[in-house]
Amino acid sequence: MSIQSMLRQHPIWVLVGVALLGAVVYVVSAFIGTLVFGLFLYYSTRPVYARIERRVGEPSLAAGISIFALALPALALVGYALLIVFRELNEQTQTTALNPEDFGLDPTVVDRLADPTLLLSTDLSQFMSAELVGSVLGSVTSAVETLTVFAIVLINLFVMVALAFYLLRDDHRVSAWLLDAFGEQGSLFRAYLTAVDRDLKDIFFGNILNAVFTGTIGVITYSLLNVVAPPDVSIPAAALVGLLAGVASLIPVVGMKLIYIPVGIYMATRSLSVAGTETLWFVVLFFGVSLVIVDSIPDLVLRPYVSGQNVHVGALMLSYTLGPLLFGWYGLFLMPVLLVLVIQFVRVVLPDLIADDQPPTIPLIGTPLPVAESVESMGDESQAVSSESDDDEPRARPRESVE
Repeated sequence: MSIQSMLRQHPIWVLVGVALLGAVVYVVSAFIGTLVFGLFLYYSTRPVYARIERRVGEPSLAAGISIFALALPALALVGYALLIVFRELNEQTQTTALNPEDFGLDPTVVDRLADPTLLLSTDLSQFMSAELVGSVLGSVTSAVETLTVFAIVLINLFVMVALAFYLLRDDHRVSAWLLDAFGEQGSLFRAYLTAVDRDLKDIFFGNILNAVFTGTIGVITYSLLNVVAPPDVSIPAAALVGLLAGVASLIPVVGMKLIYIPVGIYMATRSLSVAGTETLWFVVLFFGVSLVIVDSIPDLVLRPYVSGQNVHVGALMLSYTLGPLLFGWYGLFLMPVLLVLVIQFVRVVLPDLIADDQPPTIPLIGTPLPVAESVESMGDESQAVSSESDDDEPRARPRESVE
């Protein structure tokens, strides 16, 4: 049924459909960041979910393990790393870029929680002391009473987790419904959907997750290294260096070496000129930890799950850069999605649409020929007929002469 006939026969239902579509677009636009991050959680846990599902044989249980035993603890670790980064940023800029008092939290409690030396402490009672726990609970209670920010965060986190959970468990049903509704086996829509899914897996699991994983390891590792650093050879802004190492991992080939090699050279220069050669051991330790823990471990863990890249590296770098500037924090996840949708439309759909605009064919006996070829063949046949008529005329004249 064409669009014109559908408008004529079912105008009321068309209006209802347009209104429902507008409502869906409004809801999605209001929670676009939450939905896109939930999509990132889905793609970042899908390879692990596939292995767990083969072991346990129950999709719901495998999805729950993937989300609650892997994804949420990883998010908590990322949040702790960001807490260290904001603490370091406040110390370096002498400002309060993120003031804990704005959230009803005690700044001294936040500083104690963000202090990496607590992680090296062997006295676990520091973490469970009545003073610290009571201060934290009092601060959280005050924040909940004065602000609704924590409630909003929890609601968004629930939506992210629920979206990732149901996509992991029922993604085959969603894809089957889409293919039944919009395309048949081997159709153009199936090819487009498969290409988009493959590229999103490579980008979310291969690139962005690697950057988040590397940045988190870098922040915590460098902050812990500074605990044992000599006074004059410590890592400058250790948490920020770790965060920049994660961002630099998005750059191919060189990656985070653009960060820790210049920092290491600066530390070696200070060791030779200020602190003395006896502190060079820490510079060597910094390079070794950077190469083995920060640079190699994320690549070894994630590389077996990542296939070849199908999106140009330069286009990805532009999307990572322009996305947060254009959309905000979720632009880091939304802009690559838009990039993949556009690139695969040009690769898969557009050539098929252009092929449909070829000139019509003239129905002849046998295989249909294009218009241009059929005209040429008709011209050749007319020339052949005229040549045959010219050849017949000399044969008729001798008979007349004989008679």
